[in-house]
Amino acid sequence: MELLFIRHAIPIRRELVEGVADPELSTAGLEQARRLAKYLASEKLDAIYASPLRRAQETAAPVASLHGMGVTTIDGVAEYDRTSSEYVPVEELKATNDPRWHEIRDGVWTSDEETEEEFVRRVVRTAEEIIDRHAGHRVAVVCHGGVINAYLAHVLGLGNKRGFFYPNYTSIHRVAAARSGERSIVTVNETPHLRGTGLPMGLFQS
Repeated sequence: MELLFIRHAIPIRRELVEGVADPELSTAGLEQARRLAKYLASEKLDAIYASPLRRAQETAAPVASLHGMGVTTIDGVAEYDRTSSEYVPVEELKATNDPRWHEIRDGVWTSDEETEEEFVRRVVRTAEEIIDRHAGHRVAVVCHGGVINAYLAHVLGLGNKRGFFYPNYTSIHRVAAARSGERSIVTVNETPHLRGTGLPMGLFQS
């Protein structure tokens, strides 16, 4: 089967004194999601899963709509900072040399909900459950940068390398999963639907 890990589109910046930020997509993010859906429209998808966080749900919605399918919410691919009271796109943190950018760059673990090891185990377990459920299928999972890092690092045998690369917004990361247990990475940071559009892609491309 083929598993498509898709990072969500760019959300708005939200910083709260208390409560969970869980921001919606920005105007640019909504356009990214629309272009992602159009790009994937020619591919047969057998199921679409998404993290419960709003930015993932809103990214998955146009993909599901063009395929005439529903979105299955799956908690196991929620980001490690899901209960944070703030969400600031990392590009903004880098541009201002914010201390939070340094924490991200240096791989500092900031979640009080679970340890890094627990997070990685959760992500890997969830991905493998999806694979077992969809033998011979092509399945999209709309999720988050930390989730994509965790699973691809697992496939590569790198251990807990949550931040070893940067997934661009609405980037597609394809994994071929064989019944024998073999896992192969087919593409990383697949974003032809954003190139030349002027829409933000991530830290290093536009």
